Amino acid sequence: MSFQELINSDKPTLVDFHAEWCGPCKSMSPIIQQLKQDVGDQANIIKVDIDRNPQATQVFGVRGVPTFILFKKGEIVWRQSGMQPLQQLKQVIQKQV
Repeated sequence: MSFQELINSDKPTLVDFHAEWCGPCKSMSPIIQQLKQDVGDQANIIKVDIDRNPQATQVFGVRGVPTFILFKKGEIVWRQSGMQPLQQLKQVIQKQV
């Protein structure tokens, strides 16, 4: 499934905009893995490397990493920059399921 198909789907899609050189992004990695396990197939969770995908970074105005954007049916329903606790990410996704 393409990026566009994922963010336009009925299923909520959390996009984690990150970078290899970003310390907080590395710290978020195990949290994102746990989140994937916890929400299972209720939501799509994808990572986008800002250095490899500068166009996506521009389109969504990502200025800092990590930045999390939750899409549903192509709409941005939630957006937050910086480290996020697991519980908050789960709650945000659950509201959209």
